[in-house]
Amino acid sequence: MSISSIEIEAIVKKIVSEMSTSSTCPSVASAAAEKSGYEIPVGISNRHIHLTREHLEILFGKGYELTHLKDLSQPGQYACKETLTIVGPSMRSIEGVRVLGPLRKASQVEISVTDSYVLKVKPPVRESGSLSGSAPITIIGPRGIVQLNEGCIIANRHIHMSPADASRFGVRDGDYINVDAMSGTKRARWFDVQVRVHEQFRLEMHVDTDDANAVGFKNGSTVTVAKD
Repeated sequence: MSISSIEIEAIVKKIVSEMSTSSTCPSVASAAAEKSGYEIPVGISNRHIHLTREHLEILFGKGYELTHLKDLSQPGQYACKETLTIVGPSMRSIEGVRVLGPLRKASQVEISVTDSYVLKVKPPVRESGSLSGSAPITIIGPRGIVQLNEGCIIANRHIHMSPADASRFGVRDGDYINVDAMSGTKRARWFDVQVRVHEQFRLEMHVDTDDANAVGFKNGSTVTVAKD
């Protein structure tokens, strides 16, 4: 029994209709998965200070302990109630700079380019903890003063991620990638963003207030890994 052209046309229309409404259409599913796999939330870092035990006690007194204010996005990191004043070589200062915990092996002050203009200091753009040859800065506390011959930096743009995230993105600790900042009010591409991988890290890109303001970002905005 032969099938008429009218019946063939009806069958084709039914098949096309079912394909267009299916939730498992391969092209749509793969495109959505690809997009979600490349999104990285952003955390904005204001100027802040990391302290050693020695410098904490100089600034606040013998036996002093930091006061926890709130947890930060990265596990084990937290903002403290304590704030300090930082002073540049020209004696210009910024007050109310937040201390972050826990204590570290070396004291470090992280500021933005805008802050450096206020303080009249010239800090290098560095990975956190890379302090050799960085800028001098003075820290003033309620009980004492610490003068750092080096320790003031502008933190480089970087992304925290777990080993599982690194595998998903196809990167390794220390790699540099480019990302697109498209979710703010001014689209941009950031180059040479450092990848930092650790089992305790939570996926998040860190930028300072200058970078965030330049593209209209807020905490929770997202970037995507550039594909070209």
